[in-house]
Amino acid sequence: MILDSCELGRIFLAPLSGVADSPFRRICKRFGADTVYTEMVSSQGLTRGNRRTAEVFRFAEEERLIGVQIFGTDPARMADSAAIIASSKPDFIDINLACPARKIVARGAGCALMREPGRVEEIARSVVRATRLPVTAKMRLGWDESHINAGPLAKTLEDAGVAAVSIHGRTWKQGFRGDASWSKIAEVKREVGIPVVLSGDIFLPEDAHRAFSETGCDAVMVARGVYGRPWIFRSIKRHLAGRSPDEPSWVERLRVVLAHLDLAIMEYGEEVAVIRFRKHLLWYTKGMHGVVALRPDMSHLESRRDVEEILSRLTRALKKDVSNGQ
Repeated sequence: MILDSCELGRIFLAPLSGVADSPFRRICKRFGADTVYTEMVSSQGLTRGNRRTAEVFRFAEEERLIGVQIFGTDPARMADSAAIIASSKPDFIDINLACPARKIVARGAGCALMREPGRVEEIARSVVRATRLPVTAKMRLGWDESHINAGPLAKTLEDAGVAAVSIHGRTWKQGFRGDASWSKIAEVKREVGIPVVLSGDIFLPEDAHRAFSETGCDAVMVARGVYGRPWIFRSIKRHLAGRSPDEPSWVERLRVVLAHLDLAIMEYGEEVAVIRFRKHLLWYTKGMHGVVALRPDMSHLESRRDVEEILSRLTRALKKDVSNGQ
């Protein structure tokens, strides 16, 4: 089954482990993300009946279009995982060939699979056969500068029935250092007939515009650029439409904080939600006047009331900043 780029949309939220859970995905959708992914799901954990693994790919209807990303090394387990996931009816299933985390790579999964194109082909064919849902894949340029194989691998995936590929413009060895090589992604785009999604260094609306114009990619994926800035999707769309990016005021940003927190509380309960939310609060408030003095307290928040108190203190500092004309 071919997944048309028009159906996918043009602006994606990346499958960010530890960040892109359901509450955050819903916030991003409200700001205009076309397509989102779950955090990556372990095929081994899922096929062994691990309850926590299964909880990772729960999603709400408002999150569509949504893909569930799976990782692993065994073609049979990956296929079985796809069949299990299909019962929850996401819009597509994604194969992870991109994760650079050492604990994943040490198992031979994630980006380590790019060193085994034969196994990748076997996994892709097995997953495609196991489900009627479209199957996509996310990769990097290659293992290192001496082994850049995103082009041939994308062609292998296309021949195996994969409907689209996302490519992060760095190698495993680079991690997140240096600039993403968009020109190499453009080369892949010219080599395959399926949609190509560009990932890497989309931090500003202008970055997205330049990525489309320089590479001819079908879509762009926002990863680190979304930390504390879910409105980046709205800004990108406005910029692409020839309008000003429309950065939110600090008042709107603080409203988003509470809306996000409330979704998290509904999902996990207050105690767990607030602990998980601490990192988001640090990202949301980065650069705000007066926030540095509040950072130590943000690491010890335990309730919604604690968060409200921090936001009240921050609001007072921001209003004082405005009144002083700073």
